[in-house]
Amino acid sequence: MEFLSEVRDRWPDVVRVVVSGYTDADDIIEGINEAGIFRFVLKPWAPDHLVQVVRDGVDTRGAQQDLQRLDRELRAGAPVLRRKKAEKLHQARTAFGFDRIARVPGGPLDAVCEMAERVARYDLSVLVQGESGTGKELLARAIHFSSPRASGAFVVENCAAIPDTLLESELFGHKRGAFTGAFEDHVGVFQRAHGGTVFLDEVGDTSPAFQVRLLRVLQEGELRPVGSTRAVPVDVRVIAASHRKLEDEVQAGRFREDLYYRLSAVTLTMPPLRERLADVVPIAQRLLGEVAEQFGLAQVHFADDTVKCLMAYAWPGNTRELRNEIARAVALSEPQGGVVTVQAAAFSSKVLQGQVARPAGSSHEPVLPHSGTLTQRMEAMEAAILREAMLRSHWNKSKVARELGLSRGGLASKLARYGLDDGGRDKPASADATQDATE
Repeated sequence: MEFLSEVRDRWPDVVRVVVSGYTDADDIIEGINEAGIFRFVLKPWAPDHLVQVVRDGVDTRGAQQDLQRLDRELRAGAPVLRRKKAEKLHQARTAFGFDRIARVPGGPLDAVCEMAERVARYDLSVLVQGESGTGKELLARAIHFSSPRASGAFVVENCAAIPDTLLESELFGHKRGAFTGAFEDHVGVFQRAHGGTVFLDEVGDTSPAFQVRLLRVLQEGELRPVGSTRAVPVDVRVIAASHRKLEDEVQAGRFREDLYYRLSAVTLTMPPLRERLADVVPIAQRLLGEVAEQFGLAQVHFADDTVKCLMAYAWPGNTRELRNEIARAVALSEPQGGVVTVQAAAFSSKVLQGQVARPAGSSHEPVLPHSGTLTQRMEAMEAAILREAMLRSHWNKSKVARELGLSRGGLASKLARYGLDDGGRDKPASADATQDATE
């Protein structure tokens, strides 16, 4: 044992194996501890067994050396990994932060974002209300990536898209065999988001029975997967969203009051596009860039008449409708020299007429104003018809005059009367006269 102890000190990489008929347990234990003996083989020994012991010793020593090498590399690489993590987190904050939300300074959305940015750093539950397509999820992501939980997961669940019978399993998880079809354990949304944020979209569409279970999870900070007898602690921040006014739902008895107050520590309301028309152009420019990237187009921009057309429509479908119209217009626009100029004529009739969208299946005729005298209503219809025709014809007055059965002078008078005489032209005034002479 003294000899092997010295070997251990001088040549630590040598694997030490003892073959002996000496069976005193205390001495064997002392030898293993002091001399670092890998294996003590008692006599009589079998050659095959001894060979296997040697192989195991060599493999074990090799594995130890590999682990030591990897440990050294990991210690040396830890600063690099931390730096890469910080870079990725910075990229995520930039990509999903409040700066990504296109808005005009001083507008209604700017005030909402300012308030959201203030509460983001505090671990409070947030309720985001607003019509469909107003950007509730976009705001929730900005809150998450501006919070101390930014390095954690951001998990989205649309409560209205899943039947109530499966929603509990999806959010809280289940154990294998908990119900028919549960062939394996399932980790729920709350557990996947541990240390991060859960975004519950359309939480107002959940049933009262599910609301009770959700309330308990939020109150206790723990959940019990379906079919499990053990509670699992979870640490998440909840951001809920609904297109309904949950206060009205509470008064109507369709939403639990205690859950409402649990979710609405801070309530933010996303205004629709019709209440912030100044934001339409910045949002449209951002969406145009996304559509261009999707279609593989390098240079895409709006014509002047297109911008005015975007501003004149109320966008009842909010940003979803706006994106669909932009995608349609880009697809219908022909590239010229590798550049795509999106003209207003590529939009649908309802946008060209500047009217609020109507139910599916209705005509695209101008909608009658709901108030005003007969003369005022007739003038509103006439202005909508003129505007749509001018946009569709790229402000070619001669073409519009022929189409509507008017003289050029009569058309010019009507355009001036309704403030449409200089709107959106992308060619000089003399171009009409040149075209008239040619025709």
